Amino acid sequence: MTAFSAIVDALFSDPNIGREAVYTSDGGAPVLVRVVSRQADAITDFGDARLWSETTRLDLSVADVANPRPGDRIEIDGDAFLIQGEPVRDRERLVWTVDLRPA
Repeated sequence: MTAFSAIVDALFSDPNIGREAVYTSDGGAPVLVRVVSRQADAITDFGDARLWSETTRLDLSVADVANPRPGDRIEIDGDAFLIQGEPVRDRERLVWTVDLRPA
């Protein structure tokens, strides 16, 4: 285990940062995972205009979810979301960042 993977494990396990969620791959069985919520706002340039939109993003540990795909389902505190777009892994290949939309 590298120092980076130990830090990632600690962050996801921290009760102040990580949260429990249920991940279900398309056609798969539900799995309990830990997630880190980002929920950042996004600003997109469109011509001369700048558009603001709320986004829901989560970080998933690669150790928990090896290959998330668009359409996979994540439930947090009774709210259901679907992964939209392609998930992106960090440089160290330890964390997936996924964009979500309500299911």
